[in-house]
Order: sequence, then C-alpha cells, then structure tokens
Amino acid sequence: MDDSARAAGVFRTRVEWIDTDASGIYHNSTVTRFVEAAEATLMRERGLGDYFASAPRVRYEADFLAPLFFGQEATTTVSLVSIGSSSMTWEFEVWGEEFAGRPRAAAARGRYVTVHMGTGRVAATSADGTRRSRPWPSDWVAALTATPGS
Repeated sequence: MDDSARAAGVFRTRVEWIDTDASGIYHNSTVTRFVEAAEATLMRERGLGDYFASAPRVRYEADFLAPLFFGQEATTTVSLVSIGSSSMTWEFEVWGEEFAGRPRAAAARGRYVTVHMGTGRVAATSADGTRRSRPWPSDWVAALTATPGS
C-alpha cells in the first residue's frame, strides 16, 4: 500500500489530569487511548462502526520519545500500512503541540496489528471452542483502501 493510498485517522485532544501521574506528565497508557481514538475517527469516517467489536489487537509496540504535560494539546495519527486476508498492520504517531515554551515534538510512535475475528461470540469461535480469525469483509477492505471522496 503506497503512502498516497493509506487510510489515516487523526485525533486532536488536550492532555487531561486523568492522563497524567502526580507530576503532571502523561501515563504511557494514554498513548493507547489516543491511538484508539484516532482509529475510531477513521472507522467512523469510513462507515465501519462494527470494526472494534471484531478486530482485537494482537501485537502492539511503542517507542516513548518525549513527555506530554497536563494541559498540552496533542495530535495523534494512525495510518493503515497493510491489509492481509485477516490482519491489518497500523503505524501511529503522537505529537505534543507547542506548550509552555517547548516546541512541537513527537511524544510516541509505534505499530500494531489487528485481526478480524468476525462479529459476535459465535462467529469468532470454531466448533472446538477455539477462536479463529476470519477474512476481512470485502466492503471493509474497499472502504479502507478507497480514496476519500471517490
């Protein structure tokens, strides 16, 4: 998938007190929440409301590069890197916007993989009770690979 065809979602927010430790610096887990919000934005834009119930994360890696502070604005972007028959690979970046004399800086970046498990408990479970991945629905693939507005 070339960069021009990548599906991307953007989430802009402010770091709230709940996102920080007592020193006012963000918890690493805040990155996951911001990334999922950016992903949810993309899925809503593409009409894929059932995605989250069907696509658990099976791998997640992050590099934490700089702190984010209570009150600082942050911008998170997720980009679809590749779609397999039942998995998707994503990249993300979290940026802290200019704040208290500090320039805009990358706070975190990483990658994760989601796998399609179907919808509902029955669809995601085989006859022997094990969970098995399912191929992505073709309309989901089309929605995520289409150029917006086309």
